[in-house]
Amino acid sequence: MPSTFERRQEIVLLTQKHGKVVVADLVEQYKVSAVTIRGDLNDLSRNGFLVRCRGGAMVNSKLAKELSVQEKYNEHLPVKRRLGEAVAKLIANGESIILDSGTTTEEVARCLDAHEQLVVMTNGLNVANVLAKSNCAEVLLTGGMLRKKSMSFYGRQAEESLRLLHFDKVILGVDGFDLSAGISTYFDHEASLNRLMCDVSSEVIVVTDSSKFDQRGFHVIRSYSDITTLVTDRGLPEAYADALSEAGVNVCLVDL
Repeated sequence: MPSTFERRQEIVLLTQKHGKVVVADLVEQYKVSAVTIRGDLNDLSRNGFLVRCRGGAMVNSKLAKELSVQEKYNEHLPVKRRLGEAVAKLIANGESIILDSGTTTEEVARCLDAHEQLVVMTNGLNVANVLAKSNCAEVLLTGGMLRKKSMSFYGRQAEESLRLLHFDKVILGVDGFDLSAGISTYFDHEASLNRLMCDVSSEVIVVTDSSKFDQRGFHVIRSYSDITTLVTDRGLPEAYADALSEAGVNVCLVDL
């Protein structure tokens, strides 16, 4: 029998798959009481992962949806290229950095050709492939289990590869950015690895296009106040700009 956390995670996935879930069906599927299921749905609704309706719950259209790496690559590509250029300007020669997996961080990797003597660790196979064609950096892979949908490594081996190291900067791409939930991603093991990346880095740079604001992945990485620098486009909502400024987060806005 799944734990409460696992059951609630599955309920969110079922809601996204079918558009709606019904209390009676969930009671039968999980062999728990209707009171327990209603508690699950109420909690998930309070946290924005679904929307309660009579007799069940519906999908929350603001909840970040996981895309394959190819789907992500094609989404907002011109914006990602400009973001990659902006992030590259924040990286100095000789620095040690972590490049998270993802298509936006892949664009960062493409913009590092003019750099020298970098040390770059990544959990992204696509990112490593780009860096392998350049002489800008010594490249380290975290290793671990390969998640083919995102072409990213995860798991205990990946995390252990980071624990005894320290980096100047980590560059994170995210699936969701919300003032209440913070920065988030869709995959639990990726969130765990991302949190560790932040722990072993002096600066945390988040790079995302503005479509990710007011979106929530199921797994929270950090509060937005833990970010050092946010690199995004000028679609950044005013409420976010104000909150980030108050939290002391540097914001780099890219013109399109």
